[in-house]
Amino acid sequence: MNPNRKPIIAGNWKMYKTAAEAVALVNALKAEVAGIETVETVVCPPFTALAVVQPALAGSNVQLAAQNVHWEKEGAFTGEVSAPMLKELGVRYAVIGHSERRQFFGETDAGVNKRAKAALANGLRPIVCVGETLKEREANRTEQVIKTQITGGLAGLSKNEMLETVIAYEPVWAIGTGKTASPQQAQDVHAFIRKLIASLFDADTGARVRIQYGGSVKPDNAKELLGQPDIDGALVGGASLKADGFAAIVKAGVQA
Repeated sequence: MNPNRKPIIAGNWKMYKTAAEAVALVNALKAEVAGIETVETVVCPPFTALAVVQPALAGSNVQLAAQNVHWEKEGAFTGEVSAPMLKELGVRYAVIGHSERRQFFGETDAGVNKRAKAALANGLRPIVCVGETLKEREANRTEQVIKTQITGGLAGLSKNEMLETVIAYEPVWAIGTGKTASPQQAQDVHAFIRKLIASLFDADTGARVRIQYGGSVKPDNAKELLGQPDIDGALVGGASLKADGFAAIVKAGVQA
């Protein structure tokens, strides 16, 4: 990790935790990570828990994120949640384009782009997810896939908007499978993304944008992954559902 980029460790709870369970988890987590200022800690509860988690986090060093956001401010979009609604709840980040959203709900790079712009326009920071499938990796198409997702998903952003955006590289074949990209595999793609951002914006933006790794990150592999020069944090799935395990990953970020 680069000392000029503050590492960001975000826990994506997916469709787990009732409101009561969510409050219990953040109360335990707050105690575990209290006083850690060199790493940014973020939790991403389901929509139903955001309103109760926000006051539970008050005064702590843990930020709140949503797992998705719609691109319109309001309207006839049954089941969707807008950026102004999230902002009112004290949400700071929004995960956009997670591979599960792409796989199960048909989300596209164009939709990611609209969501990212809506988030930024309403003072939310997007965490934009990109990553290749196993089939794409085996066909040596990783860089091509990532380039398409990045250029489509971030089209039209200003430099300042890009600097407010976090990219999460999540190889689809490593999400929830127990498989993890090796630290070198992950580093190679992160370096590619950084060069790509520099070419799309400028060298300064490429050097400053934060890029997380996601895909079966656990306490026992976090330190080595986070020690890579272009990996600036982690988007953590299953391991974020227990306070001690997630806190151990945050602490690995401090050590790295």
